[in-house]
Amino acid sequence: MTEPTIAPDATDDEPFIAPVAMEHDPDELFAGDVGVLDAAARRVLVRLLQRRFLLADRNRAEWTVLMDHRHAIESRLNDLFVRLVVDHDRGVAYKEQVRSDELEIPILLRDEAYSRAETLVLVHLRTVYQRESTAGESSARVDIEDIEQTVLTYFAEADGSTARRQKAIRAAVARLRQDGVIEEESEGRYLISPLVEILLSADRLRELRDWLADQTSRAGTIDLDDDTDDTGDPEDVDAETFAEAAR
Repeated sequence: MTEPTIAPDATDDEPFIAPVAMEHDPDELFAGDVGVLDAAARRVLVRLLQRRFLLADRNRAEWTVLMDHRHAIESRLNDLFVRLVVDHDRGVAYKEQVRSDELEIPILLRDEAYSRAETLVLVHLRTVYQRESTAGESSARVDIEDIEQTVLTYFAEADGSTARRQKAIRAAVARLRQDGVIEEESEGRYLISPLVEILLSADRLRELRDWLADQTSRAGTIDLDDDTDDTGDPEDVDAETFAEAAR
């Protein structure tokens, strides 16, 4: 039997592999780093925590990373009692707070409600999107003038001047554009994202329409300064589904 040989320079007191200082560890992204995700996956995880949602068509690189590292990212979110939801058909990924009657869960994601003006604009956008989809159109677009003309009818004279109401509507449009619900293709012309279907289901849209019809028939006023809405969970406009992801 042949005896194993030892490298000529090796001794009992010397390792076969020279030690590498921790700061030179190629898997460590910063001093003291004990994370297991690579840099790209960590950035996507942070984006998911920061934003209400991630859109495949607007964030292609991040979407690819999410798909490549989905299990690991999902695991990190689950450690925080947060669930990852991926809608491949619409190209949308978002998070939602896990809740349970059997398990004590600290709440990380807080509700971030849309204002009433934003909710009213959402109702109109969802209506247009549904109408165009039913007609067989592959996309839905809307002009700012159309949004204003429709949403203004939901307000009463007691809500202030037309200029004040238009200002509230324009601010709502800007917020929804920032959230990715609409995309401005040209000045005053917007493409409606499929995301609007997630924010407002068909059933929820009917409920809000009925509510608006009732408010209008009773000549009720809508307080433009009220930052709460009459929605609940998780398909609702306040979108706890996408909660605590302030842009």
